[in-house]
Amino acid sequence: MRKFIHIAIMFVMALAFINNPFTDQYVSGLKQETGAVPVSKSKDLLYEEITAKKDEYSIPAQDAKIDRVWKAIPGLNGIEVDVEASYKKMKSEKRFNEDKLVFKQIEPKVKLKDLPPSPVYKGHPDKPMVSFIINVAWGNEYLSGMLATLKEHNVSASFFLEGRWVKNNPELARMIMDTGHEVGNHSYTHPDMKVISSAKTREEIQKTNDVIEATMDEKLSKPITWFAPPSGSYRDETVKIAAEKNLGTVMWTVDTVDWKKPSPDVLINRVLSKVHNGALILMHPTDSTEKSLDRLITGLKQKNLQIGTVSELLSEKRIQNRENNNQDFGKNNNNNIN
Repeated sequence: MRKFIHIAIMFVMALAFINNPFTDQYVSGLKQETGAVPVSKSKDLLYEEITAKKDEYSIPAQDAKIDRVWKAIPGLNGIEVDVEASYKKMKSEKRFNEDKLVFKQIEPKVKLKDLPPSPVYKGHPDKPMVSFIINVAWGNEYLSGMLATLKEHNVSASFFLEGRWVKNNPELARMIMDTGHEVGNHSYTHPDMKVISSAKTREEIQKTNDVIEATMDEKLSKPITWFAPPSGSYRDETVKIAAEKNLGTVMWTVDTVDWKKPSPDVLINRVLSKVHNGALILMHPTDSTEKSLDRLITGLKQKNLQIGTVSELLSEKRIQNRENNNQDFGKNNNNNIN
């Protein structure tokens, strides 16, 4: 009987101990700690692995420079792994996955704007983009067709407008701006900028800026940034005066020579046989260009070249979400980039 009572007392005491709230808290704490250990360890190991491997995927920024032949050449942003963002994308799998790496762009120390005044003939050779420079002083009858083709392909170009032409054709000038294209300065009366006086140079540039801004009114989304000398004629002082007006001087890399009225096949072959990363393609509103533009755009895209404005091409920013597979975003060509 005593033995039975002893067992019963032990049973009651054990039951009380198990149901004790302090015991419940202690066990709960142990469970939380036990559960937290592998998660913390997994997080640390994954984070450390991403950090350790980030240099494998990095590309250094390249500074803008003055080239002896090509004059001013823009810089190009570098690429660096965003460790925090990459970890967040991988943490559900708890393992390293290079397809989920996220990159951020690192700006160069020297940008195009930091260089002394110098003309620009092309963009950075590692940037798979080109730009149409369309100089407009005549050819009204071909503009609507060219604008329609650009819109169909969702392409933005840079139209350099003669001031006198803008004054005489304000509606056409507004139509160019309405369709989202960049507008630049092409002088007022199309003179030979290499031989005119400094005072005349300032007048030609300023007068054109004034008439464009007055005509576009609120449609001009940003200040005029670029100046294209008529016929590509300039002297060093021309470039310096343009810089005083906060304008960069832009030339071209590939010439369509459309003013000679080539057949579409000749024009297209002329461009596609010479085009390369960073090319500035010169054209005018002509019958040849209007008839060639659709196939020309298609051909450039088949070469895995994006088409952007002069400002887009000459910026330091790397291209995002492009179709080609060059190593532009790191070791695994990843498009996750900030």
